[in-house]
Amino acid sequence: MPWFVLALLTAFCLALYNFFIKLASDQLPAAVGAVVLQLVAAVLGGAWLLKLKLQGQPLPVSGKGLALAALAGLGVGLAEILTFVIFSRGVPSSVGTPIIVGGSVLLTAAMGLLLLRESLSLPQALGLLLIVGGIALLARGH
Repeated sequence: MPWFVLALLTAFCLALYNFFIKLASDQLPAAVGAVVLQLVAAVLGGAWLLKLKLQGQPLPVSGKGLALAALAGLGVGLAEILTFVIFSRGVPSSVGTPIIVGGSVLLTAAMGLLLLRESLSLPQALGLLLIVGGIALLARGH
């Protein structure tokens, strides 16, 4: 499957993630929601890992890779808790999600540029500027 199709599928999954956090945020405390979310994700990831292992696929692991994955888990865990808190305060998903996701895109791009020495083309830079404008417009109404 081409990477772009996988990226669109990932975007759909993240949309479900944000949509269901919005719905759950009025039903339970943020910490409970985050733990349930992570438990389900851990079971899903464990099942996938077991499938790969049973198929005999090599699973090379490094200490650095584990540490980086743990840091990513720290980031996503905090993001989940904060997303539950944001939505429990009545922020519409049509406003909160684009600000969260757009802000994430901007900060990730900045880290790529500054820390990984990646480059941007002019159209890509303009796309990031449009995200900044979109976030400003969305935040202005709230």
